[in-house]
Amino acid sequence: MVLALPLVIGVVAALPFGGRVRNLGAARFHWLRLAYVALAFQVAAFPGGSLPWRTPDAAAVGLWIASDLLLAAVVVRNVRSPGVALIAAGLASNLLAVVANGGHMPALPQALADAGLHYTRSMNSELMAHPALPWLVDRWAAPHWIPLANIFSVGDVAIAVGGFVVGLCLTGARVPGRRPRPATT
Repeated sequence: MVLALPLVIGVVAALPFGGRVRNLGAARFHWLRLAYVALAFQVAAFPGGSLPWRTPDAAAVGLWIASDLLLAAVVVRNVRSPGVALIAAGLASNLLAVVANGGHMPALPQALADAGLHYTRSMNSELMAHPALPWLVDRWAAPHWIPLANIFSVGDVAIAVGGFVVGLCLTGARVPGRRPRPATT
């Protein structure tokens, strides 16, 4: 959701600037199948209440970190595409916070309270009052009017902004003040 909603918003925002939805079909990202495998790892790790299994915590953490490493490979391979460097920075920030704190994304108590959430551990998130690398953890609550609002980190912000830029650029929008790059051979 951190990437999908901003990507869609970027596409919609591009329309007044000459962006075309049909241009999305011409988008070419390398190693996209790895992203699908990463998504499958995340579903296996955190099935929620809708799937008929529960993954033990140690296995879930391993699958989640493996998923992030696969996503890192995808973004590094595509880093020259506009917006992808921001996604890479956000992914790296979140992965650092997770690894530094034992495999779960720390959630600050105030962020959980502001979001109306009450848990000690929920899927990949864990309540921590004094986490390592506190500036990288889930520290803010999203406004309640945002679909599936939750808590978020600085890494999530970078991923969201990167997703918006990707959506904007994939449509071929002509942003005022931006000069087209000369074609390279």
